[in-house]
Amino acid sequence: MPANRSRNERWRESLHQIYERGGCLEFSLAPDAGHADQTPDLVWRVRLLGVKDDELLVERPSACGKVVPLQEGAKLVGVMIIGQNRWMFSTRIMGRTDGHNPWPTSLVGLRVQMPQSVERCTRRENMRVSTAELQAPTVECYKLLEPATVATAELANRALLTELERTGQTMSLLAPTQLSLPEVGPMFTSKLVNLGGGGMGLMIDKSESSAANSTKLVWMRIDLRPTLPAPLCLVGKIVHTHMDSSQNIYAGVAFEFGFNPQHRDFVVQQIERYINTLQNKRKAA
Repeated sequence: MPANRSRNERWRESLHQIYERGGCLEFSLAPDAGHADQTPDLVWRVRLLGVKDDELLVERPSACGKVVPLQEGAKLVGVMIIGQNRWMFSTRIMGRTDGHNPWPTSLVGLRVQMPQSVERCTRRENMRVSTAELQAPTVECYKLLEPATVATAELANRALLTELERTGQTMSLLAPTQLSLPEVGPMFTSKLVNLGGGGMGLMIDKSESSAANSTKLVWMRIDLRPTLPAPLCLVGKIVHTHMDSSQNIYAGVAFEFGFNPQHRDFVVQQIERYINTLQNKRKAA
């Protein structure tokens, strides 16, 4: 029997293996049919804390150390990753629990429905199966040259987002000059493939790997339009990288708020706004 077919048929065993080694699953709010709202999908990487016959226990998704407000009953797309292989499944949030947590740093706990089946997917930046598709947000990254210029650019980003939210407008896709920059070097593009409590995972095309490998501190523009009216800007620190089977670069990036600590709360507020807007819109659909 081919290995992939075997894994598809023994996916419950694979879930137990992920749990036993303290591994993680990935989850995103389930997109609406055909991505009609045109919003890219944030995917959270969370530790698997327990496996029962009818449900999974996972840590609560968080951003910058704050729990993301997911609603009971919300439909999710889950991703199970083993090596270079990925399987997607549909599920929903069943509730919360404050049960036993073997991992003290994890935020217990979210109960999600055990999937009925899983389906193999391929590309990490745009994961697709017959029943769902996740579209990773685009992130523009710039080599940060002068950290002292960060605070001014972050304040300008806050002012722009606040004004656009107040007026109900969205920044044009063709108007990047509206975004202030700190003192930066060359730009490279990436896809935001997962988000965790202290950072994110970026997938960088092999054609831009040299630019990514030349820096540690990066100024990032995360594009979540139209749910957020303009890209959200912040600083990250590349803490590790590895090459996948297609020679693209996966970079683990830690949030860096040391140059402007007040910006952390604004970033959390914007992520919460994104989540609440999507949940309410898709719940009403």
